[in-house]
Amino acid sequence: MRLFKNISLLAVLALIYSCGGSSTETAELDVEMDTLSIDRHLQVLASDDFMGRKPFTEGEEKTIHYLESELKAMGVAPGNGDSYFQDVPLVEITGTQSPTMVVKGKGQIMTFETMKDVVVYTERTDEVVGIDDSELVYAGYGIVAPEYGWNDYEGLDVKGKTVVVLVNDPGFSSGDPTFFKGEEMTYYGRWTYKYEEAARQGAAGVLIVHETVPAGYPWLVVQSSWTGSKLNLDDPNAGYKCPIQGWITRNTAVELFKAAGIKDYSEIAKTKDFKPIPMGLTATVSVTNEVKRDMSRNVVGIVKGSVRPDEYIIYSAHWDHLGVGEPIDGDSIYNGAHDNASGTTGLLAIAEAFAGLEKKPERSVVFLFVTAEEQGLLGSAYYAQNPIFPPNQTVANINIDGLPAYGEMKDLTITGYGQSELDDYATTAAEKQGRYVIPDPDPGKGYFFRSDHFNFAKVGIPALYASGSYESKEKGVEYIEEKTKEYLAVKYHQPQDNYEPEEWDLKGIVQDAKLLFNVGYRLANETYWPQWNEGSEFKAKRDSDMSMKKK
Repeated sequence: MRLFKNISLLAVLALIYSCGGSSTETAELDVEMDTLSIDRHLQVLASDDFMGRKPFTEGEEKTIHYLESELKAMGVAPGNGDSYFQDVPLVEITGTQSPTMVVKGKGQIMTFETMKDVVVYTERTDEVVGIDDSELVYAGYGIVAPEYGWNDYEGLDVKGKTVVVLVNDPGFSSGDPTFFKGEEMTYYGRWTYKYEEAARQGAAGVLIVHETVPAGYPWLVVQSSWTGSKLNLDDPNAGYKCPIQGWITRNTAVELFKAAGIKDYSEIAKTKDFKPIPMGLTATVSVTNEVKRDMSRNVVGIVKGSVRPDEYIIYSAHWDHLGVGEPIDGDSIYNGAHDNASGTTGLLAIAEAFAGLEKKPERSVVFLFVTAEEQGLLGSAYYAQNPIFPPNQTVANINIDGLPAYGEMKDLTITGYGQSELDDYATTAAEKQGRYVIPDPDPGKGYFFRSDHFNFAKVGIPALYASGSYESKEKGVEYIEEKTKEYLAVKYHQPQDNYEPEEWDLKGIVQDAKLLFNVGYRLANETYWPQWNEGSEFKAKRDSDMSMKKK
């Protein structure tokens, strides 16, 4: 989910006047949505009774059947034939880390505590998975990017070795917007990419150096998100993944690089002439697994189009959170009220609005509640690989992940602003609410790659991810900044992400839900297909799919 961040007022003012919709205007509706139904859904979905809505638990069963019953009551039809469910085969791996990671070499033996200094896990399903005296190699950012003339693995054979790599990409904090994408994280900066590339190179292990600012979250999030039971798609080809994947703290990295005699490790990795460096050290660490295979489920409903029912607009929101985990201040239920009971609730409100229309939309509108987002966007990844509705017949995706709990907002923040013509649709809808549009003010955190719309984008479907997140209509910018810092520090992926009716102002959720409804309503009642903009990395896939459709 995207976290709210600050941006300079001058940038905001500039964007107010520069972001105007260019597409043809269409009618919009002032649909009925109220805070009472939002409150009702939040009271249920974020309750302790739903046990943090983790897949493979009683919390999943309660959640998906609640969503099914609500869609039925609204008059939303099943979206997968005669079923509201799409089975998503997952494997749950409960990994227990060895107490320490032992590093030897250069006449030293160093011991690092797991959880405190290092966090490791595996996606392989063997009973015990580990590295044993695996040679450590510093591979910079762990990137192979031909379009940037960049190869951190050039001339290196890492088979059986463990690579140590930096988080984010070389453009971050460079001050040069033409270097990669400057402050905006590319996909090469995401931890998922670094694990994938290390596996392609044949590495036995990969350890990412964690730093809060370029990662976008503190070490506490690594501890809570990469430990205990973890879900993956039940993929027979998962054996290609590195046996050991994980993170080390900056302090651990400093100690390792000092022992290896590598100076200025961060700076030397930012140049094209960087070459991977054998560290003269070996590492030993392991994970003992308990494995469980089961089905989780996406929930899907549809309001069929009256004129072009085989063209689809897909709304998405993830219903899951982290379940029951490590107690913090005596609370072990990770309720996920903001992340993402709020988005799930917003999507229910939008579904109800479409179902209640006297005149049905011309295109079909799909409401997809996906599983296992918190485990790596798994539900949307499975849907993208096994679509119910063909991508080249899907007009757009509108994703909802974390709606504002602080009342109505003056802004609409678009993550991935500039990627597609959907920006114009969102801008038009925002202006009609008296709001201004800004891009994600913290693009270095890579939020465009961190929610479910990304899997739709990867298969070519233009995707919109937007909500109010910068300026409160009543209380201004500083109030939201203060609330953002509080949320990030003590609530994000923690048991403290609770629904607090006495503190939450639900008018912001209603405001965003109405705006996103009208974006979808407009798309559903026109013949135009919005495009990716020139320069978007997703344009080629879409163009190819649409050209094949025409044939």
